[in-house]
Amino acid sequence: MLAPMEKMADSNFRFLCHKYGADLVFTELIRFETLVKKNKSALKRIKLHDDTPTMIQIMGKDEQKLEEFITNFVPEKGFKGFNLNFGCPSQTYVQQGIGSAMIKRPTKIKRMVDMIKNHSYNVNIKLRLGVNKTEKREKVYLKLIERVNADFFVVHARHRSESYEIKADWRVFSECVNTGKKIVANGDIKTKEDVEKMKEFGCVGVMIGRAAMRNPLIFGQLKDIEVPTLADLRQEYIELCKNREFNYSENVLKLLR
Repeated sequence: MLAPMEKMADSNFRFLCHKYGADLVFTELIRFETLVKKNKSALKRIKLHDDTPTMIQIMGKDEQKLEEFITNFVPEKGFKGFNLNFGCPSQTYVQQGIGSAMIKRPTKIKRMVDMIKNHSYNVNIKLRLGVNKTEKREKVYLKLIERVNADFFVVHARHRSESYEIKADWRVFSECVNTGKKIVANGDIKTKEDVEKMKEFGCVGVMIGRAAMRNPLIFGQLKDIEVPTLADLRQEYIELCKNREFNYSENVLKLLR
């Protein structure tokens, strides 16, 4: 799975990642309170231009606004469901009580998941291991997984206060799998050996973000699928951008060199 990446994962980038190996892709994070207001910029970011299998990632805490958004939502081709983000490490969001600050609120999260399911949409959750090492030690992430019936859980194996320089703690995946829920591993997964390790833990899939930013072909390479060169991929991305006004070409092309 291609991770949701702010100001990177536009529809063109997602299309190419799927074309060359990713089974499922995710839009960048959008607050559903913003979507309810019909904010044009936000709506553009969840616009699906093709049939690439895509999860729309949303975040927020106002259940009434979530109900309003879901009630008025009209799926487009390619739409596969919603991903609720309870792992965003942004200090601004944490101070507002959303993102990773929500991990310790499984009852509220359960209501939100059930609300989306009541509208017959698939829904999964992305989460970290807590806001800090104390919440990780208290295993708030396990309590959430155990109490909520999402379709699957993408577990980023770091707590909110940990930087990317700190190695993801893969030891948590086994206990997450032992809940009986479907677990997708996220964090420092780059090689075939890493994927095999996740299989040993019992994870049903892997999500890749940072490694895909510089090499969107990583999904096909991990599957031994024939893929083009990065130079050819870069040109293909440029051609796609000519037909789609909303894109992050400036950011993407800086990395695809």
